[in-house]
Formats: sequence, C-alpha cells, structure tokens
Amino acid sequence: MPLEPSTYALALSERRWLRYFAFFYLYVMQGIPAGFGLYTLANYLTAHQISPAAVGVFAATVGLPWSFQFIWGPLIDKYQQSTMGRRRPWVLLAQTLALLASLGLLVVDDPIRELSSLQLAFFVHSVFASVQDASVDALAISVIPENERGRLTAVMRGGFLGGISLGSAGLAVVMHIYGFHAAVWTQSLVLLSLTVLTFFIKERPEQALFSLKQIPFVQASLPSARGLFRELFQGLTEKRSLRLFIPILLYYGCQAVFSRAYSVHLIQRLGWSDTDVSVLQGTLGTLVVIAVVLLGGIIADRMGAQRLMGRVMLGAGLFLLTFNLLHIYWHELAVGRTGLVALSMMDPSFSVASMPVLMALCRKSVEGSQFTAYMAMVNLTDITGAYVSGQAQMSIPAPVLGAICGVVILVAALLVWSPYPWTRFQTKIASPKTGNEV
Repeated sequence: MPLEPSTYALALSERRWLRYFAFFYLYVMQGIPAGFGLYTLANYLTAHQISPAAVGVFAATVGLPWSFQFIWGPLIDKYQQSTMGRRRPWVLLAQTLALLASLGLLVVDDPIRELSSLQLAFFVHSVFASVQDASVDALAISVIPENERGRLTAVMRGGFLGGISLGSAGLAVVMHIYGFHAAVWTQSLVLLSLTVLTFFIKERPEQALFSLKQIPFVQASLPSARGLFRELFQGLTEKRSLRLFIPILLYYGCQAVFSRAYSVHLIQRLGWSDTDVSVLQGTLGTLVVIAVVLLGGIIADRMGAQRLMGRVMLGAGLFLLTFNLLHIYWHELAVGRTGLVALSMMDPSFSVASMPVLMALCRKSVEGSQFTAYMAMVNLTDITGAYVSGQAQMSIPAPVLGAICGVVILVAALLVWSPYPWTRFQTKIASPKTGNEV
C-alpha cells in the first residue's frame, strides 16, 4: 500500500531542500568519472610523454558516448510508465550499470602500456553514464518548478563540476600515492554509496520504492518514436533555438580547445607535474563551484538568464584574448594559477545562464528529449574541442589557439546581443510552444 504524501520525507516534488541536495549529488556522480578520465588520466598520459594528439583521441573517446544522448532522450520519454515514477527507474538502472562499468576499469593494469584497453573501458563506462545523465536531465525538467530553474541549474552544474574536481584532485592524489587500481576502487565505492542513496528518494510520495509492475521498459506511455523524433527535430531547428544555441556551442567548444591546450603547455612546456595541475584544477575548481552555486543561480533568476549569458561570453572572450597576448608571463606561478582559476570559472559561470535558456526553449511534448539533445550536442562539442585541440597543438602554440578562441567567443557574444528585437537585451524569452520564460 503506498504511503500517504505527508508520511514520506524523501519525495522530490514535496521538498525544496531535497531537490537541491539530490540534483547536486546526482551530478557529482557524473562528474567524478569525467574528472578522473579527462583530467587525472589525461594529465598523467601527458606527463608520460604521450603525444597531445593521442591524449586528444583518448579524451574524445571518453566523451563520445555523451553525444548519444539525443537517442536516449526520446526512449526515456517514450517508456516512462511505472509505479516507481516516470524517470526514477531509468536513473537507478543507469547508475547500476555505470557502477559495474566503473569496476570494469580494473581490467587495465598499466594505463600507459594498455592505452587502447583504457580507452575501451572508459568508453563502455561513458555509454552507461550518458544514459544516467539523460535520465537525470529528464527527471530535473519534470520536477523542478520554473521559478527555481536558475538556482537549481546552478546546483546541477555545480555538482557536475564539483564531481570533476573530486575526480581530478582527489583521485589524482590517490593514484599518485596508491596507484591506478586504488583510484578505480575509490571511484566505484563512491558511486555505490550514492546509488544506494538514490534508491530511497522518490519523485512523488505516493510512488513505490521498488516494484516490478508496469516497468517502463515494457510499457510505453507516449506515441510512436517517429513522432517524438519529428517533434524533437522541429524544436531543435526553430530559428529562435538555432539563434541562441549556436553561440552556446561555440563557447563550449572554444573553452574545451584552450583548456586542454593550456594544461599540455603547463606540463610539457613549463615543467609542471601532472599531479600539481590536476590538484590545482580540482581544488581551485571546487572553490569556484561553491561561489557559482551560491551566487550564479540567484543572479540568473534576477537579472535574466539570456542577459547574463551575453555578459559572461563577453567577459570570457576578452579574458582569453588578453591572457593569451600576455603568454610570456605564464611561467610565473601566480599567472599560471590565475589561468587555471579563470578556466575553472568559465564553465560554471556560463552554465548557470545557458541551462535555463535551453530549458525555456524546450517544447512541452518533448521537453526531456529536447533538453537532453541540447546537452548531447554540448558534450559532443566538448569532446570535439578536446580532439581538435590535440591535433592543432601539433603545429599551433597554445597562446595562438587561446587568442583565436577568444575572438570566436566575442563573435558568439555579438550573436547573442544582436539587434534583432527578440534577442536584444532581453531578460526574458517566452516559447509559444511551452510558455516557459527565462
């Protein structure tokens, strides 16, 4: 017999504090493996003189499955009828499979000598992690009230970046002292504990904690997949969507290009150790994430997400251009650290503005799928940037890459602040399909 709504404390629909807590740690779970692969191991490979191109291929392989989210989103939207909730069964299944895949990393004994096996193991893990990400995104857009979206998207992105910090700084130290397998076991135990915690959190109080009745994977609750994909395509290709989303992709791509190039430059050109870079990226990143979570979402809700997004893009573009023109001072420890701090700020400060904008563009009929598709393309842009960065560094110095990225972001900012009446200096945008505002 289901519990009365007032008798179950851990229901997302009923507890604001629980929404903040749950979505923070759910994204921490996604960030830890990402930090371990894209920072700790990428820096470790770089320090052992693996070429930037090979490291770029590794980073792209780790991130590639996240671009599959445009497939997972419609499936999650189609199969969602369960006494356990609309999205929760998908979250639990994906978390369990991602945990098993994390343990699969133990088949690798030496990351340097077994780079191909390492890439394959991370690829398998990322497939299940991408399903988890898609299901958590769908859960978020279903249960988060519109007046909380700015702050909660800051918490969500903050959780992801905080997880990256833990995976980068924490697992780098564990790996440096105890070895690769110890780092994998540490990651897996954290994922296990958070998966167990998720089991006790419901979407709504009347739903069952566990039930094999009406499981979503055998009972469809929405029309055909073809109709979902058609509606999704229309939502993604609307003029308003393209006008805002293309600059967002340019920002994330440029950030990925320079972030990877800067880390390689610090390690291979300026002699920093891979552990020092990973720890600084992690510890400084954590402090920045806390500041963004406390302030960024509030500013986005009050100022308007699109207006804040344009200002962040303008500031980031000017910083990259200036910082790279002053590259002769990068050997100074204070300047090098300043670069890491600023790069740590670029993602969270932009995400707290861009995520509510993307949520507002989503159509009600496919809101989970459309938001997940946006995230898939953002992730694909990240991994493409990492790959392009590795290839470009074979012939283009990091400061030149960074200056080019700065110019591209400034151009993207002009697109957001364009003179068209529906984009210029707006603090709110309303979708005729959704009625949502940013």
